[in-house]
Amino acid sequence: MASPKFAQRVLDIDISGIRKMFEAAGSDAVNLGLGQPDFDTSEHIKQAAIEAINDGFTAYTYGAGIQELRQAISSKFKRENSFDVAPEEVIVTSGASEALEIAIASLVGPGDEVMIANPGFVSYNALVELMGGKVSSLPLGDDLTIRPEDVVERITPKTKALIVNSPANPTGAVQSKSDMKAFAEIADDQGIALISDEVYEHFIYEGEHISPARYSDNVVTVNAVSKTYSMTGWRLGYVAARSEYTEQMIKVHQYVQACANSIAQKAAVAALNGPLDPVIQMREEFRQRRDILVKGLNSLGLECELPKGAFYAFPKVEDSAEIAGKLISNGVIVVPGTAFGDLGDGYIRLSYAASQENIKKALQIMENVL
Repeated sequence: MASPKFAQRVLDIDISGIRKMFEAAGSDAVNLGLGQPDFDTSEHIKQAAIEAINDGFTAYTYGAGIQELRQAISSKFKRENSFDVAPEEVIVTSGASEALEIAIASLVGPGDEVMIANPGFVSYNALVELMGGKVSSLPLGDDLTIRPEDVVERITPKTKALIVNSPANPTGAVQSKSDMKAFAEIADDQGIALISDEVYEHFIYEGEHISPARYSDNVVTVNAVSKTYSMTGWRLGYVAARSEYTEQMIKVHQYVQACANSIAQKAAVAALNGPLDPVIQMREEFRQRRDILVKGLNSLGLECELPKGAFYAFPKVEDSAEIAGKLISNGVIVVPGTAFGDLGDGYIRLSYAASQENIKKALQIMENVL
């Protein structure tokens, strides 16, 4: 039988380096590779989902999402992010992953360039390449943030978009207000789109979260209830932009997804309209875990920029792959920095979305290994 001929755009990408680390480790390993809160979803959110099921809210919804949820998202942006977006300019998606996909698919064609932090979140490069685009790598500064001058320097006539993730995965870095304003001005001056991935916005320990959509209409804002409300498995995200953008994104969304999960949409309404107390409690616990982890890494002689946000530490090591391999074989899952770009070599990513007990256990193992 003849072998199938697969699309070259798929053959050219690899399985996520994060996924590889999970599959290489034993079931009893301490998992510092997982990028999700280890807290349960709040009761009032779960109750909203239960009520939706009992009410028979189990059919397809309007493609862009139920009006109640899009209004809640619109209100959230005004209340928490200081910019206005109409409910009609919001698309509810199956997680931030789909939001990123439809945003990139609507903007990027063969040969188009997208500027992405290197190291940066693994999905960005793969999605750009799947659309036939090319990645223009942005090296990070000493504080692991993107520098506006590097963006300006690398813009070409083929540049279609810049992706900014703050707080950032894998570094935990937080872009300053002046940086975000500069990125927005660059987008306007150069006529490119700024895709702002804000899924970690509520997990900031130093600095503040600034949405660049405060300063420009050329911003596509991506977010989700996944990290903020410990709802990763609910697969509920959203994307907002002026109608010129969303009119194109909805075309992709309707064919790849039709609509987001109906039950999860009702749960997300409860999350966005509910109290932020559980989120604040998570943030303070993550802050304590961060301090334990970074102090422990420093005591082992590892240089680690104090992460200002998210729940990742990104310490320097001599050889990313070798160190990650040693740690995994000894029962601690970490991710080599190379999983996030070639300039991530010399780093490993550790998630402190794990209990204090497990973080301390991992540090003890690391002391014996390193």
